[in-house]
Amino acid sequence: QAQAGWLQHDFGHLSVFSKSRWNHWVHKFVIGHLKGAPASWWNHLHFQHHAKPNCFRKDPDVNMHPLFFALGKTLSVELGVQKKKFMPYNHQHKYFFIIGPPALVPLYFQWYIFYFAVQRKQWADLAWMLSFYIRFFLTYLPFLGVKGTLGLHLLVRFIESNWFVWVTQMNHIPMHIDYDKNVDWFSTQLQATCNVHQSLFNDWFSGHLNFQIEHHLFPTMPRHNYWK
Repeated sequence: QAQAGWLQHDFGHLSVFSKSRWNHWVHKFVIGHLKGAPASWWNHLHFQHHAKPNCFRKDPDVNMHPLFFALGKTLSVELGVQKKKFMPYNHQHKYFFIIGPPALVPLYFQWYIFYFAVQRKQWADLAWMLSFYIRFFLTYLPFLGVKGTLGLHLLVRFIESNWFVWVTQMNHIPMHIDYDKNVDWFSTQLQATCNVHQSLFNDWFSGHLNFQIEHHLFPTMPRHNYWK
C-alpha cells in the first residue's frame, strides 16, 4: 500500500506517460482500485501543497497547527504571545508519535475520503474506491472472516500511516513554516523543502521523495531522474 502510494503520486504528477490523459487514467486506477481513495481528493489537496508548501492556511499538509502541534519558529512564537495553554506544545515531540502517524490514515483519512467523494459528487472515484473494498473483502473473507478481514485492513492502514507520515514530514516540517509572504515561486519551494540522504533503501522507502527539493522544483520529472 505504501509503494502504491508513491506510484499514484507519480501518475498524479503526470510524470510516467508522455500523454497527460494516460497518466490521469492510470492514476484513477492505482489510487482508486489499488488503494481505495479518490483521485480527485488527492489532486485537490496535493496541488494546494505544491502551490504554497508550508504556508499556513494555504498548504493543507500543515493544517495540524495549532490544533495539536506548534509548527515553525514564527508560528510557535505567535502562540506563545497569545498565551494559548490548551495544548502542552512543549511535549509535542513525545505525543506526535502517539497521535500523528498512527491516526492519520486509519482514522481521519478513512472516513474523510468517502465524505469528500460524496460531497463533491465524484461518482467515478467512488466506484473505483468501492472496487478496492469489494476486491479486498472477497479475497480475505473466506480465510479470515469478517473480524479478521477488518483487523487486517486496520493493521495495513496503521503500518502504512506510520510509513507515510515519516516520509512526508521529514522533508518538509524541519523547514520554514509561516503565513504566505507572497515571495517568488522558486524561493517558496526552496525554503519549504529539504532532501534526505540518498541510498538504495531511502530511495525505495520514500518513493524517491528524499529528493524533495528536486521534486518541488520539477514536479513532472520522473522520480528516477531526480539524482541527476
